[in-house]
Amino acid sequence: MDVSIDKIVATYIKIRDAKEKLQQEFKQQEADLNEQLAVLKQQLLEISKATGATSFSTPNGTAYRTVKSRYWTNDWGSFYGFVREHGAMELLEKRIHQSNMREFLENNPELHPPNLNVDSEYEITIKRK
Repeated sequence: MDVSIDKIVATYIKIRDAKEKLQQEFKQQEADLNEQLAVLKQQLLEISKATGATSFSTPNGTAYRTVKSRYWTNDWGSFYGFVREHGAMELLEKRIHQSNMREFLENNPELHPPNLNVDSEYEITIKRK
């Protein structure tokens, strides 16, 4: 091997640090721009409310006022009961909780859910001294 492991690790940490610095700079710039966008959106919402218009067409683009709804529950037990009672599994997202599944399989090596796919690969983790 031409390059020492120490040099590879040092270079890796240097690149990772540079990447983290860029990410922080981006996050700050993105936050500033998001603040500006929020102010402009609020102005358009106020104009929409005052005029009763739900859309504005301009030479630069069109703005639409829409309703955005989010749904959540503070009582998962009763929500799961509702889903079961009404057979409404489509109300839940289709994904497996990764760490819970890993823990379940570790605790129950004799049980394997049907059609469960697993993709495992080796990974290198590097910590700074």
